[in-house]
Amino acid sequence: MGNDDLEATWTYHNGTKHSSQSLRTNPHSLDWENQPLPFKIYSALEPVPLPRSFSPSGVVALSAIAALAAHPQGECVPDLQTVAQILHFSAGITKRRTSPGGEIFFRAAACTGALYHIDLYLVCGDLPGLRAGVYHFGPHDFALRPLRVGDYRGILVQASGGAPAVASAPAVIICTGTYWRNAWKYQARTYRHCFWDTGTIVANLLAVAAAQKVPAHVAAGFVDTAVNRLLDLETEREVTLTLVPLGRAPSMPPVPSPKVTPLALATVPLSKTEIDYPAIRVMHAASSLTDEDGVKAWRGALPRVVPPQPAGRLFPLRPQDNNELPQHTIEEVILRRGSTRHFAPTPITLVQLSTLLDRATRGIDADFLVPEGPQGTDLYLIVHAVDELPPGAYVWRKEQQALELLQEGNFRRAAGSLGLGQELPADASVNVFFLADLRPMLARFGNRGYRAAQLEASIMGGKLYLAAYAQGLGATGLTFFDDDVTAFFSPHAAGKSVMFLVALGKPAPRRER
Repeated sequence: MGNDDLEATWTYHNGTKHSSQSLRTNPHSLDWENQPLPFKIYSALEPVPLPRSFSPSGVVALSAIAALAAHPQGECVPDLQTVAQILHFSAGITKRRTSPGGEIFFRAAACTGALYHIDLYLVCGDLPGLRAGVYHFGPHDFALRPLRVGDYRGILVQASGGAPAVASAPAVIICTGTYWRNAWKYQARTYRHCFWDTGTIVANLLAVAAAQKVPAHVAAGFVDTAVNRLLDLETEREVTLTLVPLGRAPSMPPVPSPKVTPLALATVPLSKTEIDYPAIRVMHAASSLTDEDGVKAWRGALPRVVPPQPAGRLFPLRPQDNNELPQHTIEEVILRRGSTRHFAPTPITLVQLSTLLDRATRGIDADFLVPEGPQGTDLYLIVHAVDELPPGAYVWRKEQQALELLQEGNFRRAAGSLGLGQELPADASVNVFFLADLRPMLARFGNRGYRAAQLEASIMGGKLYLAAYAQGLGATGLTFFDDDVTAFFSPHAAGKSVMFLVALGKPAPRRER
């Protein structure tokens, strides 16, 4: 089964949809005695401690979120402190709380179920303060652990089909996913979450890198086996999801890489037992690329689709200008960010919503997207309480920078039902659903287009998270009844698939238990 056998995507996607019947008949329950560790811990490797003193960027969060990429003049080689800052504000521990069950760790980016199944690795040449090597980032003690010593960037250049951003990068961050750490709760739907949770991390990473004036790029196309072998991953359990090259250094091109040999490094067991969900592995294998030529052919723009002319009333967005933005820095916002557990009934303003949408959707510098080019994801909204907007269902019109009213009405009850019967989407001021027409994406990119669709939506969702907290609002990501969401927004959304959902509003005070 190869990348062009599109039946694999539809089998996985349709087989992991939520419906009221699938939830009612699913016998799965959480085995708390077998809950996996939220960290990958190499038990025999000496740590390289990362500096914990960070230099504030002073860059306003809403500017950093909207930046496509940093483009400084000349070379840009991040030093160890800059790398540490990017890692901390992307996937580091930002808060610790003691509970009766033990210590709870909160990370820089949102993650489904707070299970933190995404790991970051660093492959670099010689950087100021850090020698060339392949490293694993351990959030639990904020340290790097060297898996290989030497400059292995050439492996990534070759695996990415000579992608220019990878070829000129002095460092590359690699995101991987460990299935069981999420599948313990979410079963086969975990493969979707691999990209949801990578996307929220990458949203942070891109914003922090932009604030540090470090070029960053999302490379979703690569020869999977080559990168997995470099990281010595046990691919039945953990796989590479995306590459993020950092910096630009044409004067230090990768040298011929040392031979990649198996490492068989010991790690702390995640839990007593692990359950395998074959559907995850089948989908990953079906969306894998096997050679450089395939990667080169895969890389490129999304197909441009001409949207239908608006049929409903348009409400122009009114985002804030740069000189009107709240002055909270990107670091302050990430440290403040959480996942809102209760929303207040107070409306948000049209200016706030406009700024959220404007800043989160200015584009992503990626190998499957062209800056200012077409997006694969459409934003549909259920508005409950936004000043100057009638409650109802809307679609975001990028070309007109406006919201098109599809149907007016009070849909709080419907929003709660669509969000798996939870209170949060019913109580929020607005819910943003990310829908994609998978058919042209799969026709262009094959099964790997499914990865790209999930990743694009989740990066934008992560940016929405940050943009909300930058304005003193709250946000939370939620799951959904797939087909019910499409039906709710149809006929406009007919044939599209839901990728992501973010509820937004003013956070309510914490309720007493």
